[in-house]
Amino acid sequence: MFTLRHRWLAVLGRRGAERQYHGLTPMCRGAAGVTDRDRLLVRQLEPNLVRPTVLASGLFWERHRKGGYQTEQRASTKDLIVNGLKELRTEFALFQQEWKEKLESDPLVVFRPGEIDVVFGFESQPDLDRWVVTTDRDHGEGYSQAALERSPAGFGLFHGTLESRVPKDGRIKRAGYANIKSLRVRKSFKRDAFYDWSQYNTLVLKVRGDGRSYLINLTAEGYYDILWNDIYHYVLYTRGGPHWQVAKIPFSKFFLASKGRVQDQQGPVPLNRITNVGFSVGSRGGHEGSFRLEFDFIGVEFDPSHQEEFAYEMYRQPKYIVAT
Repeated sequence: MFTLRHRWLAVLGRRGAERQYHGLTPMCRGAAGVTDRDRLLVRQLEPNLVRPTVLASGLFWERHRKGGYQTEQRASTKDLIVNGLKELRTEFALFQQEWKEKLESDPLVVFRPGEIDVVFGFESQPDLDRWVVTTDRDHGEGYSQAALERSPAGFGLFHGTLESRVPKDGRIKRAGYANIKSLRVRKSFKRDAFYDWSQYNTLVLKVRGDGRSYLINLTAEGYYDILWNDIYHYVLYTRGGPHWQVAKIPFSKFFLASKGRVQDQQGPVPLNRITNVGFSVGSRGGHEGSFRLEFDFIGVEFDPSHQEEFAYEMYRQPKYIVAT
């Protein structure tokens, strides 16, 4: 039986629910003794309570990384062993490359102020394989199409068609987006790694667009990360036409959002823990139809003339929030 106690626990969220529940009057704890006055009290207090999956800082917590879009398929033990043996050669080659770079790298040569260090190139098919393309059509929520291919000129071409039409299922209200996202950077033997851009302060892109506005997405992960959908955004404005443009965007301009919702509590991008880079385009505002964004390279740079640390208001972060 779904009692009033269960309703209260669903409203109060994960932590503090029992404490606030036991503070109610004994009459409110049992479904049998509930009066109209008690129901009125519940409705009055409900807006001030912590909602489910909402932390005190306003950031959303979800159990799964992909927020309901996960497709987990458990493989058998035999398949895991066979696939692991097949990947041993690749992993040992990656391990050898890691040590080679570690022994040969010279920080004084690698990092020079004013020079662009290319992180993502688009000259070959292996470069394109480092990216994943998704649209609303992939999840059965729309009819948009997109692809990342080599252009006739030999560059990376992110193109497709956006449609805001939705399936007639009575559940989906909006559609019309396309997105590319780089694969998670990792070390050998499936060890997670990060892009360490703490020495840089500017993101540099050489692109050729179609006049649309694209959203740049930087994903960062904390040490004990539970806020899967926190992404730092900034807008890439393209002017269209046949000419290339070099966009230099300081990292101080990126703002924090969770599932598209800009957060009140902002902070600088943790540049030493970047996991993914992505680009999104949408059809809202009547911007349906084809889109085209061509990439030459994506890199980072330290600009000595840029002194700004963060462009937005900074609020004091609560100490009990993980990974802040």
